[in-house]
Amino acid sequence: MAKLLETPTPPRPSTSIQDYLKRIYELTENGQPASTNDLARELNVKPASVTGMIQKLAAEKPALVAYQKHQGVTLTPAGKTAALEVIRHHRLLETWLVQTLGYSWDEVHEEAERLEHVISEDFENRIAAALGHPLRDPHGELIPTADLTMPLDESIPLSALRKDQSGKILCVKAPDSGLLRHLTQLGLTPNTFIEVTDYSPYDHNLTVKVKDKTHVLGLNITSKILIEGK
Repeated sequence: MAKLLETPTPPRPSTSIQDYLKRIYELTENGQPASTNDLARELNVKPASVTGMIQKLAAEKPALVAYQKHQGVTLTPAGKTAALEVIRHHRLLETWLVQTLGYSWDEVHEEAERLEHVISEDFENRIAAALGHPLRDPHGELIPTADLTMPLDESIPLSALRKDQSGKILCVKAPDSGLLRHLTQLGLTPNTFIEVTDYSPYDHNLTVKVKDKTHVLGLNITSKILIEGK
């Protein structure tokens, strides 16, 4: 009896390719293409190196990016799927490190950056099941689903709020450990209720009340804190 031929599993992209795809996904979440300069800054490489890698990704079969000179780069469906896979690994690992191993939210990013490239899909599935299939990571970032789709995000930046408006912090988009420690000291962590008591139209600073404390926050912070949408 003839054996049925199994469809071979496509090889996982290299670590460097995964890093590129993840950064492109993050830079294009606003719907705009990512520039080579933005990618060079995010990945700490030279723009010429970025151009070479983008051309390589565009030549893959299937192509992982769509690229036009001077117009930036976007992910193709295949590239987006690959990016969401590594993002899912990263955010599940961060959640696991906090909930199981006692890491704080400002310690997990670098650990997850290293581990996200090497865990198997079985390990990923076991982590997700053990954690109860979480929707968000310790920073409040949405975790892509097992079928590699990103849940709908209806949050709004804290910077959009004005005097007498309020809401619950859903997410902090800041991998910088120093900033995360600072936000912990201020009490600005996910699931915390925050109220805007004043707004300065000249420098866009917000005065916010968190529990019984008041803080004045600039755009560098308020743009990184996402609030539950109304």
